[in-house]
Amino acid sequence: MTRLIPYLTVHDGVAAVAFYAAAFGAQETGERYDEEDGRIGHITLRIGDDLFFLSDEYHEYGAYAPATLGHSTVAMVLAVDDVDAAYARAIAAGATADREPSDQDTGERRGWLIDPFGHRWGLHQPRN
Repeated sequence: MTRLIPYLTVHDGVAAVAFYAAAFGAQETGERYDEEDGRIGHITLRIGDDLFFLSDEYHEYGAYAPATLGHSTVAMVLAVDDVDAAYARAIAAGATADREPSDQDTGERRGWLIDPFGHRWGLHQPRN
């Protein structure tokens, strides 16, 4: 079995964990390492059945957050049951609108936003 697990680097790990919980229902799995200087060294989060890892910046290891770089080079795409509700929840939690949810030619509904840590998220809802 192969599994790809995204690993996000942020500029404020504690705030990021709170945002992802409020916006997307992310839950900690229990695997978390905090540094003495207050940084999150590693945390595993779960949204539904999917995992992602997160840490604060570690410039000494080449780990930079989008806030430091001025942009993100990747986007996360999250399948949800109700794009409009998930989009509104993320905006209320502090995300910035990029593209409002709309119906696509492919039959799905999709919206894009940027989280408070500079990561782009595509929320997508397949049509039945």
